[in-house]
Amino acid sequence: MKWSWPALPGWFGTPAPADALPVRLDRSDWQATDSRPLRLSGIDQPLIWVTVALLAWGLVMVYSASIAMPDNPKFTRYLHTHFVTRHMLSLVVAFAVALIAFQVPVKTWEKAAPWLFVLALLLLIMVLIPAIGKGVNGARRWIPLGFMNFQPSELAKFAVLLYAADYMVRKMDVKERFFHAVWPMAAAVAVVGLLLLAEPDMGAFMVIAVIAMGILFLGGVNARMFFLIAAILLVAFALMIALSEWRRERIFAYLNPWDERHVLGKGYQLSHSLIAIGRGQIFGVGLGGSVEKLHWLPEAHTDFLLAVIGEEFGLLGVLTVIGMFLWMARRIMHIGRQAIALDRVFAGLAAQGVGIWIGFQAFINMGVNLGALPTKGLTLPLMSYGGSAILMNLVALALVLRIDHENRQMMQGGRA
Repeated sequence: MKWSWPALPGWFGTPAPADALPVRLDRSDWQATDSRPLRLSGIDQPLIWVTVALLAWGLVMVYSASIAMPDNPKFTRYLHTHFVTRHMLSLVVAFAVALIAFQVPVKTWEKAAPWLFVLALLLLIMVLIPAIGKGVNGARRWIPLGFMNFQPSELAKFAVLLYAADYMVRKMDVKERFFHAVWPMAAAVAVVGLLLLAEPDMGAFMVIAVIAMGILFLGGVNARMFFLIAAILLVAFALMIALSEWRRERIFAYLNPWDERHVLGKGYQLSHSLIAIGRGQIFGVGLGGSVEKLHWLPEAHTDFLLAVIGEEFGLLGVLTVIGMFLWMARRIMHIGRQAIALDRVFAGLAAQGVGIWIGFQAFINMGVNLGALPTKGLTLPLMSYGGSAILMNLVALALVLRIDHENRQMMQGGRA
């Protein structure tokens, strides 16, 4: 099967020459290698610095959002630094694992993709076993590891994007026998979805479905088939909501969080998130000055961290976070397109899958905090409290940096 990249214009619709690569290659990035030793360029330093900035800002905000939690009787036995200390430990572990992941060649990731997918399925099954999985607030999503609680759904996001990219490269003939080629991957994603809904974790299932759909589209699925699959997914999610009473109530609370039936129930988090962002106005009340984090806004250090940022840093702080994630997603997609231009299809689709994952999850979390989307249990990537989320985010970014590193090697005349 011959793989072909769909003809696309420039980033913002500007026409490009027919024979041009879908990326801009600076002549300074190339050097002759026949008579001189190979000199490797570095990796994408701006991407690293934006990642570090988000992690550092997230660490500060986790401390700010959680410092008053021990005053709550539910957390009396915790120190005021309990959550920030655990978050810092998670960062150290995640950095160490990410450094190891960066050393792994992309070819090795490609070979390991099916096995990582199987491992993710096994962990998703294990977390449902009462003796193994840990339940919190009616959801069973974590496996205790002593120093942290691991969430298998985070590994599942990473495993699905690798599996989908590998599947598109190895087996997919999207132009001739579309349904025959698609159904095995669709079945695999459906099994993951059923296991996630059993936890329940519909938010993670939505992210995984979007990752798989995005890689299908970028891998060459024509628009008609893509929109057909998207319509099927939308109908499926609508049925999940319609057949679940508590999901329906959450939708009604989102539509009118100030109603007396919802303001102290399903709409409580959303209403207090909007109050926090409203208090911040343009410039915010200052770091540490949030009132909503003082036991008014539940999960302020995880799902609703952006609301605390909005209260303490105002509109400028929220726009800065949005801008950083937008730049990051755009840069990751550019690295993926660059890999495909170098005929490294798996690497390109994997990188773009990471961009879809981080960009879409950040979009959902921000939409929930700003009242634009119904409440979902999704954290803000790289910033919210959560060890397994931080770990898998950094491993995914390490893979992107590895892809960029190998791209640069090839552009200098070496081997990936």
